[in-house]
Amino acid sequence: MSYPLHTQHTIPARSGIAVQLQINQTIKVINTHGSQVIDFWALTTSTIPESPASSTEDGNETHILIPPSYLSMSHTRGTTLHLSPLVGDTLVTNHRSPILTLIEDSTPGVHDTLIAACDIHRYRQLGVPEDVYHDNCVDNFRKAVSTSTYSWPAMQTPPDPLNLFMNIPVDGRGSSENDDENVTAGANIRFEKPVCKKGDYVVFKALTTCLVVMSACPQDLVKVNDMMPTEAHFVVS
Repeated sequence: MSYPLHTQHTIPARSGIAVQLQINQTIKVINTHGSQVIDFWALTTSTIPESPASSTEDGNETHILIPPSYLSMSHTRGTTLHLSPLVGDTLVTNHRSPILTLIEDSTPGVHDTLIAACDIHRYRQLGVPEDVYHDNCVDNFRKAVSTSTYSWPAMQTPPDPLNLFMNIPVDGRGSSENDDENVTAGANIRFEKPVCKKGDYVVFKALTTCLVVMSACPQDLVKVNDMMPTEAHFVVS
């Protein structure tokens, strides 16, 4: 789906969308109600034409990302030395290539890079019965990518997302005043509601052509969306 530039578009509650970005374009992701986490991915498309292609029913070619090149949280942490991105940080792929820069952040800067996207197995762990479907970010990712001209390998788990606006406090075990003690050794993490206000946003600049995928997280069994998933919005410029 094509999204007109300089126009606010909706990420429907509990759903996902995919947006093509060209180099130097920006995407503004808006936490409209202040309480919604957005699972955020970016897939590079520079190698797509060399990948095997198959025709869909409407005659369009679908290219599979082989080998997939995507925004990687572990590689980005190793590059920025930050647990979550700060304004000015360059985010990188699993091939350590620059893909996005965070150029604006109106929030207190609380985002998460540690937690995997929710999936149906997560909701089973949280007590959702086997015969009940629960919306989840992994399925949202796959559905959103399928609306583009690209596809993700069916047997491959999606990358860990950048969880925008997600509040996962890290409680250090030791004292930061003691340089000989590693405060993150055995540290605890918690799921808490976002600390944003209504209308807070982040802006990324594309450093290469990429497909951005966003899921308005449907998690309603822990606090991350203040137990009430909502829609969010975005603008491409």
